[in-house]
Amino acid sequence: MMKLSETVVGMNSADYKERFKAEYNQLAIRYYGLKGMLEKWDAGTLPFKPTCPRSTYNMQLTAMTDYLAVLEARAVMEGVELDDVSCK
Repeated sequence: MMKLSETVVGMNSADYKERFKAEYNQLAIRYYGLKGMLEKWDAGTLPFKPTCPRSTYNMQLTAMTDYLAVLEARAVMEGVELDDVSCK
C-alpha cells in the first residue's frame, strides 16, 4: 500500500489526471486505515480507546466507500487509469 507522503507529487501535478489519481490513492489509504482500525476494534486488539462511538466511524467508512465509488466511476468516464487498491 502506498503511503500518503508518496501522493504529494501527484497532488501538486499540473496534470489533472495525476491529481485525480493522487486524490483517489489518498482516500484509499485513509479508507483502508480506518477499516483496519475497526477490524482491530472488533477483534479486541485496538491499542487505544476510540473517542467517538462506533456508529460515527461506521458513517465515516460508508461515506468513504461512496466517495471511492464515485471516483472510480469518474475514472472510467474520464479515461483515468487508477491503481488497484481493492486488495490492500
